[in-house]
Amino acid sequence: MSAPDTYDLPAPGTRWSTWTSVAKGQRGPQPHPSWIVTASAALDTELGILKTGKEADVFLVERAVPDDPDQWSLLAAKRYRGHEHRQFTRDDSYSEGRKVKKSRDQRAADNRKSEYGRAVRAGHWAQVEFDALCTLYDAGAPVPYPVQIDGTEILMEFVGTQSDDGAWAAAPRLAQARPDRDVVAGYLEQLRDAMGTIARLGWAHGDLSPYNVLADGERLVIIDVPQVVDLAASPFAVEFLHRDCVNMCAWFTARGLETDPDELFAEVYAQAW
Repeated sequence: MSAPDTYDLPAPGTRWSTWTSVAKGQRGPQPHPSWIVTASAALDTELGILKTGKEADVFLVERAVPDDPDQWSLLAAKRYRGHEHRQFTRDDSYSEGRKVKKSRDQRAADNRKSEYGRAVRAGHWAQVEFDALCTLYDAGAPVPYPVQIDGTEILMEFVGTQSDDGAWAAAPRLAQARPDRDVVAGYLEQLRDAMGTIARLGWAHGDLSPYNVLADGERLVIIDVPQVVDLAASPFAVEFLHRDCVNMCAWFTARGLETDPDELFAEVYAQAW
């Protein structure tokens, strides 16, 4: 893709990099990876959509300084939909015990009929996911590096590959992958480690399934974490953790590697205490 010819007016589908404009604390954990482009002269160019969902859409974004091949990266931009187009059907069970910081916003968020309240809830879920990604990444969990958050948009590491014709594609979801048996065995060990890491933080993913895990070659990457639940504070957390185990074990069993969800649950849950 050719770079825009001018810095004055970015071309349609292109904007100035928002790295320098986001508020303090809204960037990912330090040290920042070397591939992150931090130059104020960088441009963000939208290259297409990677995924659509009920609550958010994910786009492929190029962040680069024109005419400088050393300052270039690809990002995944997860944009939570405007409140009028979203369906948070699981709010109550996943957000039990959570509070937003400002009392006015909390009152608004509790009012589902309020336009402002719905907007607050949308922003709240984006912030929860970004904060969770930062904590998980710092703990060594296999999640995309969270680059920054700006309103209801989270920019994170793009997990994918480039084809021979130069096109970029996101790594497939585990549900779509057909790996060899030895790779499947490696995936199971990675899953055990990942779920244990999350449990040692006192959390459960809460919606873990082969559709929320990417198969990036021989490594697993866990995505979609806005609904992480606190194993001590949430009355639904244990139930959700067990469901995570059932969902994941079903995939491994279907791939010829018999796994017991109750055993996985006991192993993971024990690490939370």
